[in-house]
Amino acid sequence: MKSTMMNDFALVLPVLLERTAKLFSKVEIVSRRPDRSLHRYTYGDFYRRARALAEQLQRMGIQPGDRVATLMRNHYAHLEAYFGIPCCGGIVHTLNCRLHPDELVFIMKHAQDRFLIVDQDLVPLYEGIRQKVNISRVLLFSYGESACGDYDGYEELLAGASGGFEYRKIDEDDAAAMAYTSGTTGNPKGVLYSHRSIVLHSMTIGLTDGLSLSQSDVVMPLQPMFHANGWGYPHAAVMLGAKLVFPGPHVDADSIIELLAGEQVTLSGGVPTVWTNIAEKLEAEPQRAKFASGLRIVCAGSAPSEALMRRLAVHGIHTLHAWGMTETSPFATINRRKSYMPVLRGQEAYAFNCRHGYAFPLIEVRAVSEGAEIPWDGKSMGELEVRGPWIAGDYYKCPDQAGRWTEDGWFRTGDVVTVDGEGYVWITDRVKDLVKSGGEWISSVDVENALVAHPSVREAAVIAVPHPRWVERPIAVLVLQQGAAVSPQLLQNFLRERFSKWQVPDAFIFVDELPHTSVGKLLKSELRRRYRDWNWSKTEQAL
Repeated sequence: MKSTMMNDFALVLPVLLERTAKLFSKVEIVSRRPDRSLHRYTYGDFYRRARALAEQLQRMGIQPGDRVATLMRNHYAHLEAYFGIPCCGGIVHTLNCRLHPDELVFIMKHAQDRFLIVDQDLVPLYEGIRQKVNISRVLLFSYGESACGDYDGYEELLAGASGGFEYRKIDEDDAAAMAYTSGTTGNPKGVLYSHRSIVLHSMTIGLTDGLSLSQSDVVMPLQPMFHANGWGYPHAAVMLGAKLVFPGPHVDADSIIELLAGEQVTLSGGVPTVWTNIAEKLEAEPQRAKFASGLRIVCAGSAPSEALMRRLAVHGIHTLHAWGMTETSPFATINRRKSYMPVLRGQEAYAFNCRHGYAFPLIEVRAVSEGAEIPWDGKSMGELEVRGPWIAGDYYKCPDQAGRWTEDGWFRTGDVVTVDGEGYVWITDRVKDLVKSGGEWISSVDVENALVAHPSVREAAVIAVPHPRWVERPIAVLVLQQGAAVSPQLLQNFLRERFSKWQVPDAFIFVDELPHTSVGKLLKSELRRRYRDWNWSKTEQAL
């Protein structure tokens, strides 16, 4: 028997766009321009311009499902593309401007992008690949200035709109956005997000037990808008009418701190590397920490350490740990203390905050080892599997990746976890990053977190290297704090206070910087390549 009184109401992005125009047209959107000045306009302006973009794309001949690529940074025009493109039936495909040109060519050809919107300062990047991709029309965005060269001007295009745009019929399961994985193993893989999945994800971000994003917030996404829909911040902020602040091309610590304080930001996000730089700047200039009371950040991409959380808390920045992937839109778990749990303080509180949390509403999690679900005892380890309304069901045109999903529809994440009796997930490692030494597993993540707690260590990566006796042994590759010095022996002794002797790395390598992916994750595959022929006899003599 079906229900009564329930409207057949599609969960599509035009609903969000119309809502913010009717209810929040006076709320401000702030973007930093390349010359460091601030561009300010309102949601009312945003609404008119997003619809103008949709109208003009229709005039250009866009068809339902056409991919419109964006090679853009975090600013107001990129937000217009987030809504204008899918509201006329297209798919906004955010391109990672940090990728190697060959990777961009592969992604654009694989996605079959038809149109492109590009920032003026990123035109040289596009020019380098222009002859290798099949883009029929390029729109140049130049922060309100007239276009130059042989590209169509974004501003001129919008100015020519009549204002009479009418929405096409959109099904909630139609694709609205597209992003590609970082490609740390094999070629990048495309994920198509539906209108429905984006709306549901946005709603959950707004829940008190989600990110607690509300209309009263000032939101600054430091995570790139090309990365998994900007972690959902832009869509959720528009849905709820929260003020948005975009850093534009300026993501150095000085610029970020200035915006956090000047605009009184209450919610931000970004990878640990960004917040490490901010912590260092604030430690040198603590008087600049004039932030909004209760400033909270989501630190994800890779796990923030206890040490980083402590350093930020000194300056009034509360770190909220969440976990997700491109395939999960991205949020799947969130770390919040349950109401009946005791209030923790000091080291216990920070240790708890480092957990990856329990599942977001509507998301289910389980961990599997050797074909069987492991018990939630906080000790047993298995591969994390997830499913829910914003979890990808496959990759775009990648039939060889079908094995990433189980027969009953769970997505195999590749993360090794434990789950405690309360449902809190703790990611111990990626499957490919675990170290198996003498038949025993060693978590590289646990050792890395311990190392960055040492006052001399800025960043750490622990990898498995082939060993003639133990099959694999861990080695640590470290970046030290500026001016710091520490010996391998001292670091070994430091780790032995928390780990058994066999879990401690046998070698410590000091470098100026560690390799990262384009979205700030440690690129351990590159480190494993560099040190795969490690000379163990020399190491054993040294230690």
